[in-house]
Amino acid sequence: MHAAQDLQGLKLHTKRLVLQVVDETDAERVLAFFARNREALAEWEPARNEAFYTLDTQRQLIRQDLQSLQGGQRVSFWLSLAGDPDGELIGTASVSNIVRGAFQSCHLGYRMDEKHRSQGYMTEALSHLIAFAFDRLNLHRIEANIMPRNAPSLKVCERLGFRREGLARDYLRIAGQWEDHVHMVLLHPCWTER
Repeated sequence: MHAAQDLQGLKLHTKRLVLQVVDETDAERVLAFFARNREALAEWEPARNEAFYTLDTQRQLIRQDLQSLQGGQRVSFWLSLAGDPDGELIGTASVSNIVRGAFQSCHLGYRMDEKHRSQGYMTEALSHLIAFAFDRLNLHRIEANIMPRNAPSLKVCERLGFRREGLARDYLRIAGQWEDHVHMVLLHPCWTER
């Protein structure tokens, strides 16, 4: 992976969005996103306690993301509209659990502001993040794990070329209970042998 100095403060630009690596100065915008989407995200994420919805916790989580960036394990982008890059954050997209060596793989994660869903923003953002992961991070495999009932998220991955590789039983504890996840995989097109 490129040096953290090359990636910290990094921005990717799409037709309608800016994807940016944030720092602690953006903690209020991050907290506003989570507060605004608290109910909308609850079904799809681990249970959150009240401390999660504080500036101190969000600053700490941003610091952890930047440490993971420095360590080469994670790159997290926050999404904003291209016409208002310093305004409201409308989603996140990240590659995490980056493993090098013979694996050259990562996990894909994303979430979208409820009021901006079903407008193609996430597909647009992820297409750029995937290109970044393959071309800039030189990864071979991107994995996404999605609950079977999350049809919109499954459709996003299918549109981007991910293939189903199976069902992981009781894979993650979400909203207080163990949930099955569909295991979706996208391989670097240049490294794939047919």
